[in-house]
Amino acid sequence: MLVLLPPSETKAAGGDGPPLDLEALSFPELNPVRRKLADALVELAGDVPAGLSALGLSPRQEDELARNGALWSAPTLPALERYTGVLYDALGIGGLTRAGRAKAGRRLAVASALFGVVGGADRIPAYRLSGGSSLPALGTLRPLWRPALEPVLAGLDGLVVDLRSGVYAGLAAIPDAVTVRVVTEVAGRRTTVSHHNKAYKGKLAGVLATTRAEPSTVEGLLRVAAKAGIELERTGDTELELLTSH
Repeated sequence: MLVLLPPSETKAAGGDGPPLDLEALSFPELNPVRRKLADALVELAGDVPAGLSALGLSPRQEDELARNGALWSAPTLPALERYTGVLYDALGIGGLTRAGRAKAGRRLAVASALFGVVGGADRIPAYRLSGGSSLPALGTLRPLWRPALEPVLAGLDGLVVDLRSGVYAGLAAIPDAVTVRVVTEVAGRRTTVSHHNKAYKGKLAGVLATTRAEPSTVEGLLRVAAKAGIELERTGDTELELLTSH
């Protein structure tokens, strides 16, 4: 099983690992695009006005450009520790044992505008690039990523649970992946949840990352969720809804 998470704009600073080594990342087939994007971000960091404009940043976020400028020399952290925010707080990687972190590193991966997709244990530096960005030297990301990323994702073995947000799902499709829609029910009508969406997906990812019985089918996934008190219902062959109380 592989659970594919969305990234976050916010990222932890610093790190205790060596500088970025593309050859050490999962899915090495993506390295040509990764290198092209990383080099473009480093170059863009040297032009502050253009960099702020391209990345949709304010002058007070100039430090984000400095992060990009240091992509090849900055220290690294495992991806599951680098990304921060509501989903990753709910995932709770910091509270896991060493064995639990190792299991999460194998079962979880993160979609990334810069790296395409990285394994949960892959070491990466802090950076700033969004799935909807357009870089002066390369343009928008979908035409760049789709030809490289789609074959890699299509070749994933076993159960794939796709928790990516819309912009990252748009970079490449995953045939037969299980998708999860977070919903609430009012007066018998279900609507998509936006405010608590990330927290519920993070909780589900945490359960799937650490369960002893790793599911290999949708039915197994439903059993694991139910045992953890998560109300997950099947609405199609590969479509699930996670029912919340909000």
